[in-house]
Amino acid sequence: MKWHNQKLVTLVTGLLFIICVSAVYLRYSAECTNINCNSLNATQQNRLSIEQIRHKAQAMTVKVMSKEFLGSGILLKKQDSVYTVLTNAHVLRADDPPYRIQTPDGRIWSANLLTNVKFGTNDLAILQFRSLDRNYTVASIAFNTAIGDEVFAAGFPYGDDGKDKGFTFTIGKVGLILPKALEGGYQIGYTNDIQKGMSGGPLLNHQGEVVGMNGMHAYPLWDIPSVFADGSEADQKLHEQIVRLSWAVPAEKFTFRKKIGQ
Repeated sequence: MKWHNQKLVTLVTGLLFIICVSAVYLRYSAECTNINCNSLNATQQNRLSIEQIRHKAQAMTVKVMSKEFLGSGILLKKQDSVYTVLTNAHVLRADDPPYRIQTPDGRIWSANLLTNVKFGTNDLAILQFRSLDRNYTVASIAFNTAIGDEVFAAGFPYGDDGKDKGFTFTIGKVGLILPKALEGGYQIGYTNDIQKGMSGGPLLNHQGEVVGMNGMHAYPLWDIPSVFADGSEADQKLHEQIVRLSWAVPAEKFTFRKKIGQ
């Protein structure tokens, strides 16, 4: 009988210990969960609606022109009355200067190509124009893109007649981020529909921040090998993935931001 009593006491003691440990663990887990939830809620609160993102994209996206419309650009910086516009180098190669910028309010400004900032082989170029009486929205930059993120592309596509179709805003997801860049610095692959003329326009995240710049649309007319910036070629399997996506130069390559205004 005494042995049974000792066994019962031992069993009860063990159960109480387990309950106490479980209570401490559950309390600790709840605290951790609350912290995670607060962090998640903060992120969710920073997310803009699609209409808000569209509005921000339209405010920062400009038309780049020479004699005719060439492509799109991003209002990236303002210093005093001088605005800096980022676009693709291949957009400017389509025609000779003088270049012009059409801002979202419809006004057209004479623009100068900034040549004292070097981008290496990245498909980037910048123009500057001066506005003494207008205040335009400039982009915010982010570097946190991940596969699966929803992204938003903006720009001014044009038809076969060379006339732009007006501001266009498309929704998609990041499908591939290459460990090393393709020629031109392209590294973010995404499912958004990108048309001719949208080159130079912004690729934005859910906070309305620019994470890249549009430059290559999916399914190019000529199925040539996908070549990396170091001269190597993607294998056939990766190449087939690459050609199914649109491509952007990531914001990390906008290193000229540190040099403007010097």
